[in-house]
Amino acid sequence: MSQIGTSGQPGPQRSAEPVAAPREPAQAYAELVAGNRRFVDGTPRHPNQDAGRRAAVADGQQPFAVIVGCSDSRLAAEIIFDRGLGDLFVVRTAGHTTGPEVLGSVEYAVTVLGTPLVVVLGHDSCGAVQAARTASTTGSTPGGHLGAVVDAVLPSLRRAETEGVDDIDGIVDVHIAQTVETLLGQSPVLADEVAQGRCAVVGLSYRLAAGVVRPVAAVPAGFATLDDPAAPATV
Repeated sequence: MSQIGTSGQPGPQRSAEPVAAPREPAQAYAELVAGNRRFVDGTPRHPNQDAGRRAAVADGQQPFAVIVGCSDSRLAAEIIFDRGLGDLFVVRTAGHTTGPEVLGSVEYAVTVLGTPLVVVLGHDSCGAVQAARTASTTGSTPGGHLGAVVDAVLPSLRRAETEGVDDIDGIVDVHIAQTVETLLGQSPVLADEVAQGRCAVVGLSYRLAAGVVRPVAAVPAGFATLDDPAAPATV
């Protein structure tokens, strides 16, 4: 039954039944794909968002995906993937840049909590990528700690230039792929979990207007071909 909002109109449907967390990489990815499709279609279930779920996860958590995402206010992972409390372990920085704290957070989720999937979530028109591009063009780095964000994105700009990519959203895709490689390259712990088949890493790009995500990179190679979130849903 739909809930009645303060305006007197039916509110979104909320699932009263707990949803079991997938423990295999492919299952976790499929669950994110399904949630994103519900979000795009305007038929979210809002699972695991009621008082019962809040009580159930108070003493422990088993998130099925780590989201290493951009801090952009329009990139709220639980909404984009139609999930609830205890489902996603979210780490967000401007331009999904990585550092020791980010790597440590990912390793904690994967090794201590047993999370089977790591997602790098970027988006079109990324401000951090645009700032890095401006800094590269003008030779002027922003002041304060924003300069550190720009410096972290610059390797992706150089890679994009080498690959002949010059449009901003193409550079964003390169940056997402670069972040996937950085996570694995700088974290032997994560790389070993992937090599053992206990975890996978996927880079997804989110379209701000459409609300849909699409795979950009994946390790193991071809993992994200399990299903394409941008493809039309089948009945």
